[in-house]
Amino acid sequence: MKQAIGIIEAKGLITLIEASDAALKSANIQMTGYEKIGSGIVTGFFTGDVAAIKAGLDAAAAAGNRVGQILATKVIPRPHDDLSKLAATLPQ
Repeated sequence: MKQAIGIIEAKGLITLIEASDAALKSANIQMTGYEKIGSGIVTGFFTGDVAAIKAGLDAAAAAGNRVGQILATKVIPRPHDDLSKLAATLPQ
């Protein structure tokens, strides 16, 4: 079964850490890494089944917005095989 990808973008590392903690505690998902984008923006990447990713990102957005600002979330339900080439370049 192909895993869904979840992406959350936050203003500040503390916000991303709070959001990621909530996501991982609320759903059976794995965090595959994060990337510092610049100007204080950081992005976290998650994998799991679609329903778990959606639940995790919902919890992440709520928790992150309590301590900072969540800029965006995105669920990619059935990522194309070529997307794994991009994902392989992300920090683990």
